[in-house]
Amino acid sequence: MTVQSRQSEPRRLGARIADLCAGQWRSLLVAVIAAGFMSAIGAFDSRRLPPVERLVFWQALMVGGTLLAIAIMSVVRRLRLLDDRPWTRAVTLTLLLWAPGTAMTWLAIGLVSGGHLAIANLTDNAGPVLLVAAAMTALNNLADRNPQETHARAQDAAPPAFLERLPIRLRGAELYAVEAEDHYLRLHTSKGADLILMRLSDAIDELEGIEGAQTHRSWWVARDGVDDARRADGRATIRLKDGAEVPVSRTYVRALRQAGWF
Repeated sequence: MTVQSRQSEPRRLGARIADLCAGQWRSLLVAVIAAGFMSAIGAFDSRRLPPVERLVFWQALMVGGTLLAIAIMSVVRRLRLLDDRPWTRAVTLTLLLWAPGTAMTWLAIGLVSGGHLAIANLTDNAGPVLLVAAAMTALNNLADRNPQETHARAQDAAPPAFLERLPIRLRGAELYAVEAEDHYLRLHTSKGADLILMRLSDAIDELEGIEGAQTHRSWWVARDGVDDARRADGRATIRLKDGAEVPVSRTYVRALRQAGWF
């Protein structure tokens, strides 16, 4: 390992920690906003509580539930369970949150009702807790989407099917990126650019075999086609080897940074 790479390792670790904290703070912010909304409408018969007490009740429940979800999700991610099935993972997380969330709600209701812990409240709130947990998990899942990735092929595997679609003049070129333009795709290669008629989603399926990722709803970029990647003024961009500037969606910045693109 070179001196430069050893010096850059703490920076990479710091960036990963910052990204993880950013994701957690975003989840907590969603919880705080949702709690304010639930308090304002007096959801699930909480209107009987005084306004301040109702707000504290919902903030405690939503923030507490989010902290519990963060703890459970950290274990799920460490075990790398369901990495390629985000919505299945979201359903699993909802179910894992259901029982402790119901117990937490039961305790909260008991506290605001003078310490009276009725078993009826435990069963009556199981349904609402499941509904709220599902809604919160879905919101966070939408806010934490990962780019669609493609992977390098094994040595004995067939070439990516997409390369057969390159126009004759681009055959044998190194593919840098694919850019969606209406119903067409602009191909950025080492031999220049050209258009073909195809949807980006279909192209990404056929690009399996080339290491790359979707960086924006209109762009897929090959890892070897990147000349420079940078973040400045709150924006992330990638410069290709042909000089083209590629936007990086804020939705994907965190995942791409964790993968080492920045």
